[in-house]
Amino acid sequence: MALLANTCATVAALAALIALLGPISGAHLNPAVSFIMALHGRLRWSAAASYAAVQVIGCWAGVLLAHAMFELPMWQASTHVRTGPAQWLAEFVATFGLLLIVLGHKRARDAPWMVAAWIGAAYWFTASTSFANPAITIARSLSDTFSGIRPSDAPAFVAAQLAGAVTAWMLARVLFAESSVNASRQAHDASHP
Repeated sequence: MALLANTCATVAALAALIALLGPISGAHLNPAVSFIMALHGRLRWSAAASYAAVQVIGCWAGVLLAHAMFELPMWQASTHVRTGPAQWLAEFVATFGLLLIVLGHKRARDAPWMVAAWIGAAYWFTASTSFANPAITIARSLSDTFSGIRPSDAPAFVAAQLAGAVTAWMLARVLFAESSVNASRQAHDASHP
């Protein structure tokens, strides 16, 4: 029941935040996404680094806020064990799918529901419950709740997330290249009748 409640809350909040912040900042809520946008040439590396710092601080502040709202000790470290090849593969898959959606969606208005739907589904089909975000992984290491991760387990999750993101970027360059070429041709044909 706790996972279902967590899924519903995450999907709703994520879709709303992406829709709200997308037009302002591109809704950069995830260092893996910002890193890939820099690798892809859509974001300066200095901006990606700044975003990553703010993302980690924002997630950490969110943990403190949640602890305050639920009257939990403000400072804590998770004891929830999340380690091993199955967990790392799950984080690779969750982040891989997320980045394919980010890189492959065609209309900006589709990003909120597509990203939220992927994350919500991945809560259930991955062994890790789909963190898919290095900033969230770090923050969740500071919460000794069912959604936490031991600080010693977090680095392997982050590595798996970054590996999934880079692999998705490499596949997206091939998978979506033809649709980009077709879109360019259509735009050229429309402007030169």
